[in-house]
Amino acid sequence: MNISKYLKLTGAIAILLPLAACSGDDLGPSIFPDVSDDADPNSYTYKFDTWVNREFRDVYNLDFKYKMEDVEADMNYNLVPATFDKARDLCLLTKYLWFDSYGEHTGVDFLKQYGPRILHLVGSPAYNPNNGTEILGLAEGGLKVTLFKVNEMDLSDINQMNEMYFRTMHHEFAHILHQTKTYPVEFNTLSTGRYDDSSWQSKDIGYVASLGFITPYASSQTREDFAETIANYLTRTDDAMELIKWMAAQGWTTGIEGDIDPGDDVTYYCRYFIPDAEKPDEKEYFLYSQEKDHTYRPVIIGYNGERLYTVADVESYLENFAKTHTISSVADDDLINGLDIINQKQDIARKWFKEIWQLDLDQLREIVQRRQNEFDIDALRSEVDAIPDPVVK
Repeated sequence: MNISKYLKLTGAIAILLPLAACSGDDLGPSIFPDVSDDADPNSYTYKFDTWVNREFRDVYNLDFKYKMEDVEADMNYNLVPATFDKARDLCLLTKYLWFDSYGEHTGVDFLKQYGPRILHLVGSPAYNPNNGTEILGLAEGGLKVTLFKVNEMDLSDINQMNEMYFRTMHHEFAHILHQTKTYPVEFNTLSTGRYDDSSWQSKDIGYVASLGFITPYASSQTREDFAETIANYLTRTDDAMELIKWMAAQGWTTGIEGDIDPGDDVTYYCRYFIPDAEKPDEKEYFLYSQEKDHTYRPVIIGYNGERLYTVADVESYLENFAKTHTISSVADDDLINGLDIINQKQDIARKWFKEIWQLDLDQLREIVQRRQNEFDIDALRSEVDAIPDPVVK
């Protein structure tokens, strides 16, 4: 069963779909009994292959496939292998930012038992011309995770890397965990009747946040909501989380008369002013939201296209705007406290981590955030370079 993560090209929306089974089964001492642990001494990738075997296969019983294999890829797409340099760096960062984050918090045995068994890298996206999407990731049965678009990785932009790779990893791992030991049914009741599996991708993040969802995709299904709650909490910066929660506390409208069901791909606004005092019913709406822009961060867009990435940015912008306009907030009259619901969902995830897994979600987030801010790719590459040269017979 192939389950995909999509990026809608027109709306830049990521879809993370669930794993089909958990990975906590007894796989024995190794799932690769017929594969030699020895790297080819005649290959230019010898040192890296040796490092991969030592750090992933030997410790986590995981096969890290960075040389694209036809048998591992969907033949319906024209795919390009990951370049060696990009694959090496993503592999090093996968260990440092994901595996070592959990390892620092709870030891290597946790991911050794519950983590995926195969990670597969592909250099290009898998483009689907029928619906204007490109596949960025696949998760199959809790066993294998494939990441696409590796050749576009930007080491200088942790937001881009989180969007394309690491938030996906944490999301899919959350699925593995909750399919092993289910999360409380209380979580599902917080947004009953507000999930939309067919047109969530057309919704702005500000609007869905006001309904109690951390991202538009979280509003598609309960299980995706749960995984998104965890993945976004772990990887998003304090500024990004604070901005999303600010959005959750606002009222939003399309400005369209009778917009109970305004249709797809409409924009929701949270402020307005009246340009002509003699026409009080003619409102000019402004301030809308995007889940991400070219910086891969949630953003509020101002009246003239200003990009506001923090709550402080928004407050300063509104203060200045109010010097020349009388601003009003859109009424938050949907009887839904989106901020409170998001906080409740995070509390449920936090309690579930603690009581079921004996993990502290807040401490894990601190580790992930610190590692995101301090990684030294040259130091990580030096681990590979330090592997002794092969003895060629």
